[in-house]
Amino acid sequence: MAKNMRVSMDVGNDGVAVITISNPPVNSLAPTIIDGLMEKYTEAMRRADVKAIVVTGEAGKFSGGFDINVFQYIHKTGDMSVLPDVSVDLIVNTIEDAKKPSVAAIQGLALGGGLELAMGCHARIATPEAQLGLPELTLGVIPGFGGTQRLPRLAGLTKAVEMMLLSKSILSREGKELGLIDAVVNSEELLTVSRRWALDIAERRRPWLSSLRRTDKLGSLSESREILKVSRQRARQTAPNMPQHQACLDAIEEGIVFGGYAGVLKETKLFKELVLSSTSKGLVHVFFARRATSKIPNVTDIGLKPRRIQKVAVIGGGLMGSGIATALILSNISVILKEISSDYLKKGMQMIAANIHGQVKKGAIAQDKADKALSLLEGVLDYSEFKHVDMVIEAVIENIPLKQSIFRDIEKACPPHCILATNTSTIDLNVVGEKTSSQDRIVGAHFFSPAHVMPLLEIVRTAKTSPQAILDLMTVGKTINKVPVVVGNCTGFAVNRTFFPYTQGAQILLHLGVDVFRIDRAISHFGMPMGPFQLQDLAGYGVALAVGKEFASAFPDRTFRSQLVQLLVESGRNGKNNGKGYYIYKKGSKPKPDPDVLSIIEESRRLSNIMPHGKPISLSDQEIVEMVLFPVVNEACRVMDEGVVVRASDLDISSVLGMSFPSYRGGIVFWADSIGSSYIYTSLKKWAEAYGSFYRPSRFLEERAMKGMPLSTPTSKPQDSRARL
Repeated sequence: MAKNMRVSMDVGNDGVAVITISNPPVNSLAPTIIDGLMEKYTEAMRRADVKAIVVTGEAGKFSGGFDINVFQYIHKTGDMSVLPDVSVDLIVNTIEDAKKPSVAAIQGLALGGGLELAMGCHARIATPEAQLGLPELTLGVIPGFGGTQRLPRLAGLTKAVEMMLLSKSILSREGKELGLIDAVVNSEELLTVSRRWALDIAERRRPWLSSLRRTDKLGSLSESREILKVSRQRARQTAPNMPQHQACLDAIEEGIVFGGYAGVLKETKLFKELVLSSTSKGLVHVFFARRATSKIPNVTDIGLKPRRIQKVAVIGGGLMGSGIATALILSNISVILKEISSDYLKKGMQMIAANIHGQVKKGAIAQDKADKALSLLEGVLDYSEFKHVDMVIEAVIENIPLKQSIFRDIEKACPPHCILATNTSTIDLNVVGEKTSSQDRIVGAHFFSPAHVMPLLEIVRTAKTSPQAILDLMTVGKTINKVPVVVGNCTGFAVNRTFFPYTQGAQILLHLGVDVFRIDRAISHFGMPMGPFQLQDLAGYGVALAVGKEFASAFPDRTFRSQLVQLLVESGRNGKNNGKGYYIYKKGSKPKPDPDVLSIIEESRRLSNIMPHGKPISLSDQEIVEMVLFPVVNEACRVMDEGVVVRASDLDISSVLGMSFPSYRGGIVFWADSIGSSYIYTSLKKWAEAYGSFYRPSRFLEERAMKGMPLSTPTSKPQDSRARL
């Protein structure tokens, strides 16, 4: 067992053995920890001076669950032998059916396998802040240590299903109300009370309960089956492409019908099948991709310490600026919001207040936290207060002269240590800051809308941006609960650059005669939250026209030009903004396809004149998905080839968090690798010959395809990783 990974046991004069898990930072249940638990339990059972056992975790945490590195190893090697049989060997045979009782002393975290270990004990004592949950479905598997059986028996079937299917954790006080926790005590009393409770069970002053054998909270068989039936229907709607949800319900039902032990055996079988599924491979990859974003060569590894950012100025109180300000004040960072007029400032402040109120209404924050957040907000109409700020985030419209003027002004108004950030989504940062002499302080802080909700923060650096400015912005990003991904400077940066062919590919198919609504349906069935045309409706046509010009200018050889959006605007449509786009939008109802838009599409097709022989092409749904998404993969290859991202997995996590690419597919590059570079290259080459240069395979993709290499294989040539554009 590694030096910092151990299970220790201390036997007190009272005859209680305290077994402590130590595996920082969250006491994960690595195979060596599980072996250690088996060893200490065997010793405790053998020793005559041990009457009862308390199991706990070191450093204020019980256990964050099974070691996910094991899943990653299995996915790379296919070696299932490293997966220990915890459910029966440790939890049923060694703990639950032992001749000496066990009590779990829980503080901090009891998640996944950690909670399952605790439920195998005969009682659970927790501190008030302890977090309890079974989030395994987020990794493409189900609880595998008996959780599908014990949680319904302790917390009730309805709550247990909710916690598992939604990966929803609860605090210990709610756990006490449900019956999952036996007592809630402060941290100073935790071990004392747990020891006493264990002795009370051993000496029959308290009941000796096996949770696997309880049935009192399951209700009748017909009631249970009805709950599971409704849950299955809901899961089919909300998670149609994720098999772990139905498998979880299968395991629960097995235990209800045939008993807890039969349920444990069914759970173990399903768990092992799901570990090898493509869904688990994708979700585990995303988990580690998210972690990897915090390691940036020559930034996080050179001994720099992040400076404290206490006050931030946000310029522009529109949708994006108000969202950024909301995210900051919710994380206790003071904000100065600047606008150009009293009316605009008032609207911006009202939008922020509405955002905060919305969080209270949803139950995400308490009213006192909302009041505290709003007290950190100040509105101004000039730069006089900017002398006190540590960072400025400019969030005005995509207008180059305006941004250049603002950066000239803030360079003079702000202290010399102040970070000068822009929220531009497409404009080259060198152009934004070219009229200043503070190139080392200029950085992109590209939020995704709505900024206080979307989890991704794209941090854009130029060749001159200082490592300190990058590190400071990464730290702010984590403080406001974003995932910061550091990228290089080019048109569209990493995310929008990679996905600009997404809409383009859909437009080409539309002009080749494919039905607009069928394209959206095919992409939605693939797993995107909505199709490209509904997404365009949501963003608004002004954005589509402005961004389209930027990309057409930067990449003229692979831009499809059509009159469609302009024709939609001329017909009085602006998507969801005015209720009419490709779809009709009415408050309180789902968007409905608008048949009247078809005549506008026909006019655009006539003007583009690209339909072969004037007849629509015939495609399967799979071909539609491929013709929309393979060009995105192709652009991702260029982004990687140019060193815009540090690693391929940065594009994966960015595509999931920024563009809502389905996480269970692992992100855009991981998904492409699951298909194979050769197939994607061959398909694009065929389409390029038929439909033009938009589909022409990139050099990077061609090289990988010719060598049969995954796209995610690190390049052998040295990368700037700041982008050479």
